Amino acid sequence: MDLYGALRPLIFRLDPETAHNLAFWLGERACSWPWLPTPEHPAALHRTTFGLTFPTPLGLAAGLDKGATLLPLWKALGFGHVEIGTVTPRPQPGNPKPRLFRFPEAGLILNRMGFNSEGADVVATRLRTRPAGLIVGGNLGKNKETPERLALDDYRAAYRLIAPQVDYIALNVSSPNTPGLRNLQAPEALKPLLEGMLDLRKDMGLEHQPLLLKLAPDLAPEDLDAIVEVAVASGITGLIATNTTLDRGVVAEPLRTRVEAKGAGGLSGLPLKAKARAVRQRLLGALRGRLPLVACGGLGSAEDVREALDDGAALAQIYSALIFEGPALVSRINRAG
Repeated sequence: MDLYGALRPLIFRLDPETAHNLAFWLGERACSWPWLPTPEHPAALHRTTFGLTFPTPLGLAAGLDKGATLLPLWKALGFGHVEIGTVTPRPQPGNPKPRLFRFPEAGLILNRMGFNSEGADVVATRLRTRPAGLIVGGNLGKNKETPERLALDDYRAAYRLIAPQVDYIALNVSSPNTPGLRNLQAPEALKPLLEGMLDLRKDMGLEHQPLLLKLAPDLAPEDLDAIVEVAVASGITGLIATNTTLDRGVVAEPLRTRVEAKGAGGLSGLPLKAKARAVRQRLLGALRGRLPLVACGGLGSAEDVREALDDGAALAQIYSALIFEGPALVSRINRAG
């Protein structure tokens, strides 16, 4: 019996953030169960990239487990890696509520959470007891009140605490919900940011730890090309594409009018699929194999994940589809290979 499918109508009657908090409350209790399974992934699913061996190419995207609270559960569900965060150096509450909206008929989520975070110190402490056998990435961002000119200071402060506790780091410069953050994707801002982070990585003796960059789906093709050249020249390890979109044009009418009425925020889920894939294909073409890319955005099925991997992505991440399809989606994708 599909327990999630049976409970979904009740869950979706709740306010989305209330449902999220309830699910995490239950999940934290499940993490203490001694009978949580440890999935065995066949060798055919293993992927070696960034110098790390992933038991399956499927991972959980950043944004769901911001504080690394449910890592044993994600491992038990069958994820090969989990990207926690976004983590900011200092605690912050995020944007005012309501800030999370579901549109189940379209498999769409709108969020303007605004990097609600317990702060890097709290998350780093929790990561010290992370489960073995699960690759964990740390997704980092700057605090809302930090001006763009001081963004590097924030990323470095979060990195110092989080990096020693995770397997890789992802720099989030692409969330639409922190004012000015996406300006850091401009080559003239991105170059010193990446150089500063790589210098810190070396100073901390973490030269072999992968450092990735997560990009937005709303960049012009020529901007994507320019970012690729900056990323490759910098010496970072790879890219993640994509984050959420501000483009309401991905939503068909009459739903678009309802989405627009909810106000600002980034869109994720199935309507992002075509746009995110076009961006990934442009990036892969510009990369020409020089850096690996992680596919994220609009992936809702085993077929979507397979398509992304066939396009040339090294790994794939899901988030919104997990909310609508439930935990069984992970095993369905893994079984499909």
